[in-house]
Amino acid sequence: MPRAVFITGAAGFIGSHVARAFLDSGWKVVGLDSEQAAPELSSRRLALLRGRLGFHYVRGNVGDRPLLDRLFAEHPDMETVLHLAARAGVRQSRLTPHAYITDNIAGHVTLLEACRSLPQLRQILYASSSAVYGPSAPLPFSESVPVGGQASFYATTKRMNELTAQTYAHLYGFAQTGLRFFTVYGPWGRPDMACHGFARAIWDGKPITLWDADGLARDFTYIDDVVSAILMLAEVPAGVGENRIFNVGYGKPRSVGDLVRCLERSLGKTARIRKAAKPAEDMLKTWADTTALRKMIAWQPETDLEEGVRRFADWFLTGD
Repeated sequence: MPRAVFITGAAGFIGSHVARAFLDSGWKVVGLDSEQAAPELSSRRLALLRGRLGFHYVRGNVGDRPLLDRLFAEHPDMETVLHLAARAGVRQSRLTPHAYITDNIAGHVTLLEACRSLPQLRQILYASSSAVYGPSAPLPFSESVPVGGQASFYATTKRMNELTAQTYAHLYGFAQTGLRFFTVYGPWGRPDMACHGFARAIWDGKPITLWDADGLARDFTYIDDVVSAILMLAEVPAGVGENRIFNVGYGKPRSVGDLVRCLERSLGKTARIRKAAKPAEDMLKTWADTTALRKMIAWQPETDLEEGVRRFADWFLTGD
C-alpha cells in the first residue's frame, strides 16, 4: 500500500507543487482546498493534478469539521498531514482581522481536533511564516531566539498556530513540524506576491510600487527548494509530543531592487517605479538562518534569485 498524505491548500501555490512531488514519489495524496484565493489560477493548478493515479480531491474549507470527519473516515490510512491552507497577506490582515482568525486560527484548531481520529497518523507538518519574527528580531532570524511581538495580524495568527501546535503536541502526543517559509516564489506563484505582481505590471507597462526604505530586502526562496525540504522532512518525523520548528529559506537576503532587475532582464522590459512609504506591518528585511534545518536533513537550496526568476518568467510568458 502506498503511503498517504492529506494536504490542505492543495490548490494553492506551495500545496499544488508539493502534491505533485508526493505523487511522483509514489504517495497517495488526498487534497482539500476552498479555491477562494485566485480561483482561476487554482483551477489551472488543479488541472495538473486531476487524473493522476493516487490523487483524491475535495473542494471545501479546513474549518468544516463534518467534512474533515467524513474525509478521514473515508481515508483512515493518512499517516502524514500537511497543513498549508491559510488566509495569506500581511497588509490585508489589517483590514479584515476577523477573517484571519476564522481561517488561520479556528481552521488550524479544527484540523487538529479532527486529526485525533486518524488511527495511523504519524506526523503533522504545518505552514508558519518568517513574519512571526517581528521587527525587533536579530538578523539572521534563528529558531533558537525567543520570538517577540509581530508587526502584522497575519504574523500573529501564524505565531498562534505555532503555540497551538505546541499545546496539541503536549496534550495528545502529536508529532509536529512547523515550517517558517521565507518569501517563496516561482511558477504558479500567488498573484499578490511581489514576483508575480511586479512581473504583471512590468509586462503591462504599469508602474510598480517600491517602499521608500533603506535596506529593504527579502530572503527569496524558490519553490523547488521549498518542496524538497518538505519531502525530506516528511521522511524524518518529529518525536512523539514534539513540536519542532524550522526556517525554510534560501539563507541570503537580496534587495527588492535585485528582484526588479532580474524581472526586467528576464522579461525584456523596463519597470516603471514609484515610491511610497513602507507600511507599518511590512518587515524591512528577512534573512533565514537554516542551520537547524540543514542539521536535520541533507538539504541545501540550489536555485539563486537570478535562475529562479528566469524560470518564473519562462512560465509567466508561456503559461505552462
